[in-house]
Amino acid sequence: MNYSQIHFREGHGEIDLYELQNLFNISAFWAQGRSIKDLGIAIANSEPVISVWDGEKLIGFARANSDGIYRATIWDVVIHPEYQGNGLGIKLVETVLSHPRMQVERVYLMTTNQQAFYKKIGFQINSTTTMVLYNQSNLGSLPAGQIQLQESLGA
Repeated sequence: MNYSQIHFREGHGEIDLYELQNLFNISAFWAQGRSIKDLGIAIANSEPVISVWDGEKLIGFARANSDGIYRATIWDVVIHPEYQGNGLGIKLVETVLSHPRMQVERVYLMTTNQQAFYKKIGFQINSTTTMVLYNQSNLGSLPAGQIQLQESLGA
């Protein structure tokens, strides 16, 4: 592999959503079948967005969300299988973590199969953060007073 061609980019505008969809379909069982529309929304609402390129070929991707002070979450870390095992995944996560928006008290991520990889970077298993809401369809069952309060607070 010619590492002189490998480079990292930050930003939303450089990402071809069809290339990203293909990368996910090849590299990430958990992201297969994501729609172009949904990928566009997710990327537009993320910062930082980091991509890895071999020349003009997209070979890696990660994105994050952050409040800029307390919490951040890393999402969708992926390296093309042909490029795995060469340290690019670690460099990708370190690039995300070095972004100014990621200088927070805690950075979270969710992974089912890659705990050992993230431990190398310094992440620790956190058994206290275990709740998840899979969809928001049950929000319609909130009492009307709570909904009005949320709306008045700008939620």
